[in-house]
Amino acid sequence: MLVKRIFYYLIGLSIGSVGVYFFWQKKNATFDYGMDARTLKTIRTKKRIFSDDAKNAMHKFDIDTLKIATILHHGDVDFGKGKPRQKPCAEYFVTGKDSLKNVHLYIKRCDSIATIEKVMVD
Repeated sequence: MLVKRIFYYLIGLSIGSVGVYFFWQKKNATFDYGMDARTLKTIRTKKRIFSDDAKNAMHKFDIDTLKIATILHHGDVDFGKGKPRQKPCAEYFVTGKDSLKNVHLYIKRCDSIATIEKVMVD
């Protein structure tokens, strides 16, 4: 009797797990629970503008908005180099990963706008 219950439980669990997997995959849901991931997501959801200094650096170092978007998806936020608790606009220092690890962004995030203040390259 117990073996039969365990068998039915495992069948139901496996069918449910497969269903949930496909449901979440089609929804494009993200699970941004870490501090870096939450910060980058809030920056990405804001209207993004670039300061003149950032535009000049992007032109000089051949950095396009796709590279900036990649850094804002996969970058590392260094909270020690920014001012995350500053009011009304928090400031963040974001570094790229892998091939963009030498690119750094200084971003000012306000209520509805995220301004890329500086783009720095090592």
